[in-house]
Amino acid sequence: MTEKKALRILDYIEHIIIAITRIESYVEGLDRAAFVESSLVQDAVIRNFEIIGEAANKIRTVDDGFAQRHPRLRLELAYAMRNALAHGYDSVNLLTVWNTIHNDLPTMKQQMMDIRLTPEDER
Repeated sequence: MTEKKALRILDYIEHIIIAITRIESYVEGLDRAAFVESSLVQDAVIRNFEIIGEAANKIRTVDDGFAQRHPRLRLELAYAMRNALAHGYDSVNLLTVWNTIHNDLPTMKQQMMDIRLTPEDER
């Protein structure tokens, strides 16, 4: 992989980490009911899920072997969720979004942070 591609991947990883951090800050102190009641928070969270999914897809586009080297990241699911949220805007399941925030994003954030710190030839 060229140095330019490696730098782009690091950019996309950083975009994902930032988006997850924003989602965490938006839901901090909220319970599920408060999340379901707040369209403002929902909109902010969904926008950042779209960023995560788009960045995940760009990683796959820049380096098609990245997903194979990191199968636990589930980049394809992040992109599928992005598509479901963007194109199925009228049928978003807020409980699925809430559960994804709490069950999947912490792991993804840690994985991305670990990859970011990994030397380029091991990424």
